[in-house]
Amino acid sequence: MSRSTISASLTSDQVADALRQRIQTRQIAPGAWLREVRLCEEFDVGRSLIRRALRTLAEDGLVRIQENRGACVSEPTIEEVFDLYEVRAALYGLVARFACMRAPDAAMDHMLSRIDDLLDAAREGASAETIMEISEALFTAMTTHASADAQRMVEAIRRKTRWHFSYSALALSADGAGPYRFWREIRAGFVARDAARASQGARDLIHFMQQAVSSILLASGTRLRAPGIVSSQSDRDAAEILA
Repeated sequence: MSRSTISASLTSDQVADALRQRIQTRQIAPGAWLREVRLCEEFDVGRSLIRRALRTLAEDGLVRIQENRGACVSEPTIEEVFDLYEVRAALYGLVARFACMRAPDAAMDHMLSRIDDLLDAAREGASAETIMEISEALFTAMTTHASADAQRMVEAIRRKTRWHFSYSALALSADGAGPYRFWREIRAGFVARDAARASQGARDLIHFMQQAVSSILLASGTRLRAPGIVSSQSDRDAAEILA
């Protein structure tokens, strides 16, 4: 396939998404330099498109762009990732509440059907990627019942945390411990049009992910917090809270 054909089929957002996944799953290590020439060759696109993709990643805090040097992969601390999930939990609790309160019956039936699809996929041993795809689609459906401003906030935080889901035990049995009991709570809240129950289930789901991601990052040797930040307790005490 020619360079022009490939270039025409890729957007800067698609390149940014591909790099985002590699960064958040540690295929590209913190501190690594993303060289424009090498990326142009890999994706078969021009430098202007690569630069737009890198600026997007910089806005998400995943890379630091240094003049005359290029883009360097940032090293998020456990504290930063933990806080991102805390914000995501609050936002997802809100969109679940709004969906419960505002979704027409047909839209609600669709979301209930998709939750059933997710639980069935888990019981059948579907891959974490499949479970994540269904989960993301469900939250997208919920978010459509929120205001435009709320939707923009949710999308911004999703970009920062999405691929961290792959760290979590998403393939656990749907009948056992893990995130699926929270999906069942969300479903029960939707069926009863109980906004508080649906909202709590959504927050608990993201908090489950928060703990799983924090524990794995802690075990991998990721720094707890940025240098120079003074805490009132020791790193060990804080690590126990995060884990």
